[in-house]
Amino acid sequence: MASNASAAAPLRRALRGRAPGLAVERRLWSGGTDVVAGVDEVGRGSWAGPLTVAAVVADPDTRIYKVRDSKMLYASEREVLHDRIRDWARAVSVGHATVAECAELGMSDAQRLAARRAVDGLGLAVGHVLVDGSWNFLRPRPDDADGAGADRDDGPDVTTIVRGDASSLSIAAASVVAKVTRDRLMVEAAQRHPAYWFASNKGYPCPRHIAALAAWGPCAIHRRRWVFMDDLRWSGVPRLEAERPDANHQLTLPGTERGRGPNGP
Repeated sequence: MASNASAAAPLRRALRGRAPGLAVERRLWSGGTDVVAGVDEVGRGSWAGPLTVAAVVADPDTRIYKVRDSKMLYASEREVLHDRIRDWARAVSVGHATVAECAELGMSDAQRLAARRAVDGLGLAVGHVLVDGSWNFLRPRPDDADGAGADRDDGPDVTTIVRGDASSLSIAAASVVAKVTRDRLMVEAAQRHPAYWFASNKGYPCPRHIAALAAWGPCAIHRRRWVFMDDLRWSGVPRLEAERPDANHQLTLPGTERGRGPNGP
């Protein structure tokens, strides 16, 4: 079996013995499912910027070392692993829901949208998706008032795994890709909106971010439907108010962001 071991710095003591594995993936492979994707999101709790979902298809014939849940890693470690994961995986894709889409759809449907973009962007016939957490956000939302009408068989099979980013290598790899991709976007956003310290807080609430909002109000990439708008003393821009989609609302997919599939981007 080929190896993708890195000559980088040795693994930190705190991370030793806590490696996610491929136990779930191997059970699915042995059962005849060829393409298994791990999926994770980042940015759901942020006050600014997109919601980002990554999908990663593990290579069963090549090893990769030092991958952990992104929350356990330093930013420098995530950056190194991000590039190694893209070299190792069979396919990698990232999907985003923009600030405008989060406002229009609401966070749950925005997360469904970003996840569908990520999975569709793999360029492979995905047979099974492993999702971090207890909520299957690949499942279509009900399209009738009584909760019926959604096609539960639409798309690949899904297994939700609580703390999946700590136990599944596919999900852990997706968590790193999603985090690094979104962090890079927020660092770029900081150049356009320097007052909000996006390079360090990535759009999440912190004292500097809250102080900047109090002084300057929200910028173009703030989620102005979020409840934090109600607490701003600065009143130049009101909180956006929009009706929730009605029971017959159909979630549309205006496009996908393709990742590194078998034929490249």
